[in-house]
Amino acid sequence: MTQQDGPYAREGTPVTGRSFAGGVGDSAVRPDGVLKARGAFAYSSDLWMDGMLWGATLRSPHPSAAIRGIDVTEALRLPGVYAVLTHEDVPGAKHYGLELKDQPVLAIDQVRYQGEPVAIVAADHPETARRACDLIEVDYEVREPVTDARAAALDPACPKVHERGNVVRHQPVRTGEVFTADVVVTGEYEVGMQDQAFLGPESGLAVPAEDGGVDLFIATQWLHVDQEQIAPVLGLPPEKVRLTLSGVGGAFGAREDLSMQVHACLLALHTARPVKIVYGREESFSGHVHRHPATLRYEHGADRDGRLVYVKAEIILDGGAYCSSTPAVVGNAASLGAGPYDVPNVMIDAYGVYTNNPPCGAMRGFGAVQACFAYESQMDRLAEACGLDPVEIRVRNALSEGSRLPTGQVVDMPAPLTAMLRRVRDFPMPPPPDTGDLRNLPGGVSNTTHGEGVVRGVGYAIGIKNICYSEGFDDLSTARVRLEVSGGEPVVLVHTAAAEVGQGLVTLQAQIARTELGVDRVTVAPADTTVGSAGSSSASRQSYMTGGAVRAACEAVRERVLRLAGMPGGTLRGGHVVAGDAAVPLAEVLGGRVVEETREFHHRPTAPLDPRTGQGDSHTQFAFCVHRAVVDVDVELGLVKVVELAAVQDVGKILNPVALEGQIHGGTAQGLGLALMEEIQVREGRIRNPSFTDYLIPTILDMPPMRLRVLEHPDPHAPYGLRGAGEPPTLSSTPAIVAAVRDACGAPLTRVPVRPEHIVGAYGGVREVLA
Repeated sequence: MTQQDGPYAREGTPVTGRSFAGGVGDSAVRPDGVLKARGAFAYSSDLWMDGMLWGATLRSPHPSAAIRGIDVTEALRLPGVYAVLTHEDVPGAKHYGLELKDQPVLAIDQVRYQGEPVAIVAADHPETARRACDLIEVDYEVREPVTDARAAALDPACPKVHERGNVVRHQPVRTGEVFTADVVVTGEYEVGMQDQAFLGPESGLAVPAEDGGVDLFIATQWLHVDQEQIAPVLGLPPEKVRLTLSGVGGAFGAREDLSMQVHACLLALHTARPVKIVYGREESFSGHVHRHPATLRYEHGADRDGRLVYVKAEIILDGGAYCSSTPAVVGNAASLGAGPYDVPNVMIDAYGVYTNNPPCGAMRGFGAVQACFAYESQMDRLAEACGLDPVEIRVRNALSEGSRLPTGQVVDMPAPLTAMLRRVRDFPMPPPPDTGDLRNLPGGVSNTTHGEGVVRGVGYAIGIKNICYSEGFDDLSTARVRLEVSGGEPVVLVHTAAAEVGQGLVTLQAQIARTELGVDRVTVAPADTTVGSAGSSSASRQSYMTGGAVRAACEAVRERVLRLAGMPGGTLRGGHVVAGDAAVPLAEVLGGRVVEETREFHHRPTAPLDPRTGQGDSHTQFAFCVHRAVVDVDVELGLVKVVELAAVQDVGKILNPVALEGQIHGGTAQGLGLALMEEIQVREGRIRNPSFTDYLIPTILDMPPMRLRVLEHPDPHAPYGLRGAGEPPTLSSTPAIVAAVRDACGAPLTRVPVRPEHIVGAYGGVREVLA
């Protein structure tokens, strides 16, 4: 079935059975939408409390150095300063970390990256706090930094960043024995360091409590894992470290790790005053993790018809100074490193390594992005070598339901890749540009061209992304749902610890409650640690996991209500208990009673990858997106204008059409940024461009029109049959855009972001110039 829903085509079986507007399948209005559009929404940086102090952080100017001494005397003498703390003032554990507790709360005897926190200050004014940081004297013995990730991974003579060695994780994947073929293509690829570049800087407010604990109001992606890391540092039990989610101004993975959380709590407990910390933009670039830069070496072998025989790959991910989530990123890159293709023989080695570069961790796509750029570039090379169209080479090799991945895992859910590829290919092409309007040309109103030297190119790419946590992690979410009568009508309160980071999760929780309980008035309580963990707002998992938990809790509430009504075979709809022709007002059934249930939702179990062979059912779910990019390239100046992007994505079930469209557009925009402009410039371990003046992200003028087609092939293992949707567009958009630029200019383009100097001089004049 096909139907029009907003600006994009929608295929599959529509969600049915909802009783009124605002339920699952509708574009329900976001409760925070108007406030955000008007600039009235309160973000964590807006937090305020009378009598609060301001915190600031002294950071290392060196990528690698021993610390011979720290003198805080002059800083403490500055009027208005209430505390200056170093590692000696940490009352509990000295280290923290997501997967490995290897990161000092404050540097102890050495620093391993430029920007590492060395001391923290609390003062009565933010400028006073910053001045106090300038008065702290640190005696450094500067060392030569380790910055070459490949040397760190493979060269035994490379100095060790940590005593345990430089390799955080090496994950091989081995299957098959045949590594010869009729057609062989090789390539070496590089992915630069991308930043999440959220607009809301790291910020929060810590308030000391009468019970000796602390209340932290914070913008984060995972309240409970923050609590688990902070409490041991403070020497407190978890129940005395209470976290409440504040307004989050974007996340994209960077808020999975701690930034200022533990520092604010330390200062608040030390001074017995509320302490607020807000990073500036430059400090934000040092204060959070980034996307792992990568170098990737690939070899693809195929028969003369273009069918894959084998894939070999070496993937090296630069994790920077500390572990963060590097092991999981390596697992994704390894297990998904051959792409969404049937390949009988695979030999992949993926490494995550320590260096003295800035720490790297989670970012949208999480290891799959880097691999996707390489394997899709390889598929284009293979298509050329076999004399095939770039779509046809992918159609001939695309996996399908029942296919087996190189890890041995069977794809036991719909995987309509062939149909997706053909649909994106069949979209109408955009018209040629109006060369009389400079806004339609590369360079725009800078008047660099009137069509001279401009060549059009088209590129395609497809990606595979895992959804939810993998490799045996007991992924769960908890929801508490309360149903009662207020003001004469039934009302529902939904309470989870799931972080709303802009993706529309608050809206979705209310939609599920309306659908399952047939009640119009639904409130979603602020997320905090007084309810069980909901896991992280990452891995495209919250609709699946917290959606599943809210649904399960609502089902439990519904069953109790039906028993109260004596109608166990009925349902709740439109504020009534309904069974057959009978309908009793829900308010009448409840009376003064409150029905409340709490449920945990766990996805099906997964298994770790075998450390020698990479075999194992490591993933919960797979999601796919296909992009076609159309670009105009000024081959004389190296300027690129993305004319149009088209995408086809299978989401299982559409829960909120407008929110879904936003996720696909947003993920695509970040993929465009990686393709053409976004890169943290790191030289000898130092960030050279820590500002939005020099770190470029796409604006509304850079994003082209998009054509979307959304498929609905339900996953039988998932709530409502849904698939996580936020990350897949980021994978395939980058290689599709680069393929289009490559098609226009003829350059190999093995590195992203593509720079003008990669394009200029490569054009051979084979394709027709638009002018």
